[in-house]
Amino acid sequence: MRAPLTPALALLLLTPLATACGAEASGADGGSAKTVTVNVGYQSKTINTVTAGTLLRSLGYFEEELAARGKRDGVTYKVDWQDYATGAPITAQMTAGKIDIGSMGDFPLLINAARGKELRQPTRLVSVTGYNLRGGLNTVVTAPDSKLESLADLRGKKVSTSVGSAADGTLVRALQRAGIDPDQGIQKLNQQPSVGASALQAGSADALSQFVAWPGQLAFEGKAKALYDGAELNLPTFHGVTVREKFAAGRPGVLDDFLRAQRRATEYLRSRPVAAAESVAKETGLPAEVVYLYNGAGGIATFDPALRPELIEALKQDLPVLKDAKLVGDVDVDAFVDPEPLGRLAAAGGPAYPAATAARPELWLKGEAATKTYDSPRELLRAVRGAQVRAAYVPDAVTGTLWFADRAVWVAEGTELRAFVTAAGARAYAGQHQGSGARIVSWAEATGIAG
Repeated sequence: MRAPLTPALALLLLTPLATACGAEASGADGGSAKTVTVNVGYQSKTINTVTAGTLLRSLGYFEEELAARGKRDGVTYKVDWQDYATGAPITAQMTAGKIDIGSMGDFPLLINAARGKELRQPTRLVSVTGYNLRGGLNTVVTAPDSKLESLADLRGKKVSTSVGSAADGTLVRALQRAGIDPDQGIQKLNQQPSVGASALQAGSADALSQFVAWPGQLAFEGKAKALYDGAELNLPTFHGVTVREKFAAGRPGVLDDFLRAQRRATEYLRSRPVAAAESVAKETGLPAEVVYLYNGAGGIATFDPALRPELIEALKQDLPVLKDAKLVGDVDVDAFVDPEPLGRLAAAGGPAYPAATAARPELWLKGEAATKTYDSPRELLRAVRGAQVRAAYVPDAVTGTLWFADRAVWVAEGTELRAFVTAAGARAYAGQHQGSGARIVSWAEATGIAG
């Protein structure tokens, strides 16, 4: 008697057929069709990916590059942009041959590599969108009136996250450092970001661990406060672009066009950060002030397509976390990373971006098309008083993570003022500097001390 066909085996058997049909219809994998549709998966509200997604789509740069190619080779190119909330469904569609190019976070990228190999649809990491070398793109937040004060307080509590995401990786590592078993020490709720945000507000979750831009959005709207700054891990986190190997081999010129368009979008964001934030806000419905927190001139994310060695090394450090969770087996990270496409663009000339620099206090006034930076938090607070403020940003005194100044926790030390993303960070600093009179003060007190 024949053994029943398991869902996994069925998917494995159907994947080549689905891919072949798609390639025959569109020529996406290198066929001779006169119309080629390039399928791009992106996450509109994961604004660390905008140079390969939301901003790129709104600027039309990829379509422009493809139109120029079409004139040269007599092919009509179309782009099908597919928007998802997380990286997991993008990987599912890529392994089914239905998405050619996708963008996602570091932990999902490893799952992308693993699933691609398992299902005979291998993928390759070809560029980075945005990164933070300390891990500040992920944050654990609680309700504004929560009595939770540190990670230690999460023991036995309900914590919402998206399992397999970069935010889940941050949660797991942070709990381990706090001496809490991430599997047994908390009640983990595996939820989409929007569901988790609703659960936090409804009180059915005690905390939410999520990636950009959910923590910032909830804090900006007064619906959450930061409990843990991912930058405390001091481990890089980033988002990147992955491509199906068959597509890259069959349409290398189209991949080059995508990366060239991504580089143009990166240049636009870096040279016109306020305009870029306004554009992304319009496309996503996110507040522009939140977009700028992450994507601004000194934002939490640094945008650069380069496959920096420290980011690739971070992928290798991420792998054991996913293996322990039994989400992946062995992944050959070096084989997954493909520097050749970016290398082709570099050979043709283009900008080389500097590494991230320390963020400075920054003020965005209402009606202004540009922001102003300051040398110290005290100078920022002086400028805030009596001004029509759209948003004021200040870096954490220890981690450097940029945060909303009026949502930060402030410490006064004589006439000096320091801001912290979390109350735990502020308490730790004040406790270490009691001799110099360091004390936690309110936002109103801080602005008063600034003079």
